[in-house]
Amino acid sequence: MTFKAILLEDAQGSVSASVKTLDDASLPAGDVTVAIEYSTINYKDGLVIGGLGRLVRQYPHVPGIDFAGTVETSNVAAYAPGDKVVLNGWRVGEQRWGGLAQKARVNSEWLVRLPENLTSRDAMTIGTAGLTAMLAVMSLESHGVTPESGEVVVTGAAGGVGSIAVALLANLGFRVAAVTGRAETHDYLHSLGANTIIEREKLGAARGKPLDSERWAGAIDTVGSTTLANVLAQTRYRGSVAACGLAQGSDLPVTVMPFIIRGVNLLGIDSVMCPLQIRERAWRRLGRELRREQLTTLTSVVGLAQVPAVAARILQGQVRGRTVVDVNL
Repeated sequence: MTFKAILLEDAQGSVSASVKTLDDASLPAGDVTVAIEYSTINYKDGLVIGGLGRLVRQYPHVPGIDFAGTVETSNVAAYAPGDKVVLNGWRVGEQRWGGLAQKARVNSEWLVRLPENLTSRDAMTIGTAGLTAMLAVMSLESHGVTPESGEVVVTGAAGGVGSIAVALLANLGFRVAAVTGRAETHDYLHSLGANTIIEREKLGAARGKPLDSERWAGAIDTVGSTTLANVLAQTRYRGSVAACGLAQGSDLPVTVMPFIIRGVNLLGIDSVMCPLQIRERAWRRLGRELRREQLTTLTSVVGLAQVPAVAARILQGQVRGRTVVDVNL
């Protein structure tokens, strides 16, 4: 049996990506084999495909940090052939072969049953980006941020995590401020439910005061660095900021003042090793809280052959919303 996949190969430090035909014997060890229907391209996939960040240590390699599809074979009682499943994280696509392929073999503990009201394509429109956004929303809620608390800001709002965060918050009744550096995305963000658009430079161009005027009841930050520092400085007393990205940088030029004077909470969001029970709860909520027309607005679809070009564009901040990969296209 053979299948197609994006295969990364390393030649003296230069990583190349192309569509190859592989056989089932090349798949890694695991107790469940999945016939993949859809995958997606995230920022981390862009890094992996570009050979950046030292995320992959062994080549040849199949990238793709998430996928959705149908169980083909299973050696465990928890899953049977025909079951619909989704996988996000667990270092799949980094340390292990991933989902930008027509097949994957993985450990059953990494899988989540696909909610009945979501298709495989829906699941990859949501993807790791959407799971991360939902985890961020849930974390804000658990720290007392409600629609009545006030405005919530989303940075990097036109990206994958940001887009779904805007839609989720708006659907839950929050007043949402969306931060973007691309004027062409304003109508798109308004269509997802953003009430206010803030230009990226206002928060990200330079570090402001250690404590600034209080504005945000909560925040979901996808970019880090100066932007996150300024968001923290503007967060209200006992407000919360969920941090889940580093598109601007991994540094954080901030003082302790927001934390010890205003009691601001900085909440770290990790979807890679997130426990199964929390994943399952997040996926159930994603199935309820996102509307089908929003998923359509968020999405463009490509085939495997287009993946390398899209991966390069996502690193340059040129991709809006979510890019779903139909691995059989």
